Amino acid sequence: MIDTSKYCPEYLLENVPEIFDIARQYDNVDDFRKRAAEYVHKMQYETFNDFSSLSEGRLIRVRDCAQVINQIFTLRSEEKAQFSVAQAISDIAKNIPRPELSFAFYAEILYLFIGLHGRGLRPRFADYHLVQSELEGREAAIERSGQLDTLSEEVSKYMDRYSNGLDDSSIQRRAKRRDTILKLLNASLDDWYNWKWQYNNVMRNADKIEQLVNLTPDQARSLRMAKASSIPFGITPYYLSLMDDDPEAVRDWAIRAQVLPPLSYVEQVSEYDNRELSCLDFMKEADTSPIDLITRRYPSICIFKPFNTCPQICVYCQRNWEIKDAMVSGAMASKKKILDAIKWIEDHPAIHEVLITGGDPLGMNDANFEGILAGVANIPSVERIRIGTRTPVTAPMRITKNFVNILDKYRKLGRCRISVVTHIQHPYEITPDTVKAVEMLRDSSISVFNQLVYTFFVSRRFEAAYLRRNLASIGVEPYYTFNTKGKEETLEYRVPIARLLQEQKEEARLLPGIARTDEAVYNVPGMGKNYLRARQHRDLISILPDGTRLYEFHPWEKNITRNIATHVGQDVPILDYLLRLNEAGEDVSDYDTIWYYF
Repeated sequence: MIDTSKYCPEYLLENVPEIFDIARQYDNVDDFRKRAAEYVHKMQYETFNDFSSLSEGRLIRVRDCAQVINQIFTLRSEEKAQFSVAQAISDIAKNIPRPELSFAFYAEILYLFIGLHGRGLRPRFADYHLVQSELEGREAAIERSGQLDTLSEEVSKYMDRYSNGLDDSSIQRRAKRRDTILKLLNASLDDWYNWKWQYNNVMRNADKIEQLVNLTPDQARSLRMAKASSIPFGITPYYLSLMDDDPEAVRDWAIRAQVLPPLSYVEQVSEYDNRELSCLDFMKEADTSPIDLITRRYPSICIFKPFNTCPQICVYCQRNWEIKDAMVSGAMASKKKILDAIKWIEDHPAIHEVLITGGDPLGMNDANFEGILAGVANIPSVERIRIGTRTPVTAPMRITKNFVNILDKYRKLGRCRISVVTHIQHPYEITPDTVKAVEMLRDSSISVFNQLVYTFFVSRRFEAAYLRRNLASIGVEPYYTFNTKGKEETLEYRVPIARLLQEQKEEARLLPGIARTDEAVYNVPGMGKNYLRARQHRDLISILPDGTRLYEFHPWEKNITRNIATHVGQDVPILDYLLRLNEAGEDVSDYDTIWYYF
């Protein structure tokens, strides 16, 4: 349980009194700000000069908290945030009411100043010292190996909580679900493994879906509202078979969340009119599209979008502002637009890599797909082609021998490499059919990479790590982990950046290299990927009254050109996230160090 009652002014004044004692000495917040900077510097300086009483981890915590406090106290940060943390602390010290300040705000301030003093919550694995004692050589190595064995056993306990789609019990459940769906649709097993049948039977009707899967009342209501509001929606029969008959077991909650829009999403999107739909273009692709069907943010790569629909719609889709519905007619771009886009790529020889996406390009038939692939592959300057598709988990039977032969036909060793980039979101999505599809691609030397979107539903301890482990076992290489985009309508999916950083440093780091080597990124609107692993690419500039961390992201070209603009983006409050985990049955003490990832 989380005791939110301690996140209040009284608890702050009692546990971190020093900063408030300083605040009382000054009537002018500018004077307080300067004195606070001196205090923070003094704390860090003294800590690092009299360091014998603190562990190295505590020293690093002092350093990080000092950097953050100094940053959020600057006038520049306050101007960008339109909020003053220094003023809030000054008012708390003088007992001036600030009713807008939330539990989550007080929690952030508490942990910042506790951390500045080298105190605070212990790491989850603090008892696994992983340090050599007085022993040396082989004896020391044996001792450390034993410690690592114990740590690995603890990690396995976490991973064992999650279902894997390749477990015998999972395979049996899915086979039973498949047979039930086939019976209700009056179809055969041959139909099931025909990708055209899957696409022709994409489910859009809530009543029909309710016959095929056990929906919760909220899920059923949400689907009806989505249909009434013309919100893009669709699920393949295959993907429906991955949903369990007992949703209360939450094995499949990530799968359901992928395609069943929550009420909050439907209600908010329903309020937009046609003029406002552009606000859903979070990445500002309209501003980085030099010609229809092309997006270009970087010097040597572009995105090519010839097919504007998918056999299945992900709720948090980056391009939901463009896609009208699942497998909607007229989604194929005109021949002229396609030829113009290919000619544009050819006229820009700086482009060495093309991502063919959409929509899902595997929603096209083989002939149309081959025509587009051939056009791109025949451009002399194009060295690499990526195919962005989610079909290995939404309709793996789409990866046919004929399709693989098409890819192989245009793959030219040393001249043009072709890869598939997919989006497998949870280990429960991986089935024998997915494995077969991946193997067919790899047998023709087509690499398969995965991009994970780090949503709430895959963010429990070691859940994403377990996915990467399973991906590596079937020959899919982890590529990117995307922080969930800051779109208001997808708030239920969002996870604090601190949690993704914690996952990368404390969980992914415990896996072998091939199973952990993806890159955690935040997609900056209009700019592209900001690499979260490196602190120098962003600054935490404020804590807002609701406990939201406000970040300033630096553009990738900051060291290339003088004319740059940064992006200020709001995160989600850490305390709110922990409360949701608590409601989901998680032991939130497992996440204690989250406060110290910035």
